[in-house]
Amino acid sequence: MKADAASAKTKRSSRTRAGSTTARQTLSREAWIAAARKVLEKRGIAEVKIDRLAKQLKVTRGSFYFHFTSLADLRDGLLQEWRNINCSPFWAMREMHDIDGLQFFTDIVHVWVDEAPFSPLLDLAVRDWSRTSRKLAQEVKDMDDLRIALLVRSFRAMGYSPDESLVRARITYFHQIGQYALSFKEDPAVRRSYQPLFGEVLLGPLVEKPGSAPRPSEMKAGRRQ
Repeated sequence: MKADAASAKTKRSSRTRAGSTTARQTLSREAWIAAARKVLEKRGIAEVKIDRLAKQLKVTRGSFYFHFTSLADLRDGLLQEWRNINCSPFWAMREMHDIDGLQFFTDIVHVWVDEAPFSPLLDLAVRDWSRTSRKLAQEVKDMDDLRIALLVRSFRAMGYSPDESLVRARITYFHQIGQYALSFKEDPAVRRSYQPLFGEVLLGPLVEKPGSAPRPSEMKAGRRQ
């Protein structure tokens, strides 16, 4: 009887150790970054700490060092996440030539509106983080400058003068960033009902039909689906 009980206990212990090992093995670098991103977006970069993340993920501190060399390495991963989902779409647009002004404007705006994969929360969190780092502040400024420059290109292609294109681009961009900063929410149906008016105000008299450009998701090989 004692031998059977000891054997059963050994088997249970083995299964427990195996389960723990499996859990540690399946916790990837991406899982750490995803957990850190949630903390960054909710509480800021100062709260992204190894011990707290390990406790949250129910693993040891040593598990962290299996994927990262340091906390700075994790922070670099967070910044790369921001670059991949919030910067890459605009970098791609930078390489576009012979644009249609209205369609280009629509494509830019819907990077923000569709949030696929753009993340307003991550953008705001990185902007807040940049207040503690001169290097990051410059990178955020460069991205702001690029987004505004792309909007300027769209207005120039619509026929506006350089000065008016810049002013319209700034109004459009500041409006978008301000909406994120205020965490402004409204019913999607209400938001859609205002879109034609927003189009008239932001795009101005040189665009006869502000709502005529198809959304990027409606495009296929340069045409409406």
